[in-house]
Amino acid sequence: MFVIIGAVVVLVGVVGGFMIEGGPVAVLIQPVELMIIMGAAVGSLLVMSPLAVLKGIIGNVLKVLKGDPYSKERYVDLLKTLFELFTVAKRDGLIALEPHVMDPEKSAVFSKNEFLLHQHHALFFLCDTMKLLLGGGVPPYDVEALLDADIESHHAEGASAPALIQKIGDALPGLGIVAAVLGIIITMGAISGPPEEVGHHVAVALVGTFVGILLSYGFVQPVATHIELLQASEARYFECMKAGIVAYAKGNAPIIVVEFARRVIYHSVRPSFAEVEAAVRSAKPQQ
Repeated sequence: MFVIIGAVVVLVGVVGGFMIEGGPVAVLIQPVELMIIMGAAVGSLLVMSPLAVLKGIIGNVLKVLKGDPYSKERYVDLLKTLFELFTVAKRDGLIALEPHVMDPEKSAVFSKNEFLLHQHHALFFLCDTMKLLLGGGVPPYDVEALLDADIESHHAEGASAPALIQKIGDALPGLGIVAAVLGIIITMGAISGPPEEVGHHVAVALVGTFVGILLSYGFVQPVATHIELLQASEARYFECMKAGIVAYAKGNAPIIVVEFARRVIYHSVRPSFAEVEAAVRSAKPQQ
């Protein structure tokens, strides 16, 4: 929602200021200039992006429109899930977690956390690590190193999308100049015409430069930054799970495990100690 509001504010600020100064808005509406710039930008993106990365770019742009899903309520649900899992392990033995992590969709614990069930990377991150612990013999420091490597790999893979969007944003002013140069070429062909016609051609050419710069700094680069922030928020969700798993691997009680996990959450969405305590008290671990 705020992304759309921000885009509207950019347009209102720029176009509105132009109108207040007496500028004719009609001259800014140049579909051909936009076609040249956007066509070159999309083509460049296709040239530089492997198919997997291109799909990731589309997915990340859609996430920007949806907003950050990692709210305080999501973290409370995650902490409850961790508490229930490790309570089952403490009460019935680690082997009791096997049906939960082998088939989380049918788990009585995971079924209470629909958000986590739909976050496939996060779900596999948690379940695959618990499968490793079921085998035994892995020291806590090795578990932590493994989780760090997994998070780093996931982050590196995701970083390509905002990086390429940023490159397109950097290229847009240049592509705007390309459109402007083409407009000047047309202008030179009509240089013998009446002054108002020549002036119109020059104005159209300058619109190309204007559109390229506006798209770059007003829209594309902010979207790239937004994606980076969303990925940082996602990484923090993984870090929360990592902190809980490592704390459990070191032999801490479930309630202590939850506190370790809670402390790595950003303050803006971190539930209080009392909120977490109330949430885990209401949880009823099942087989």
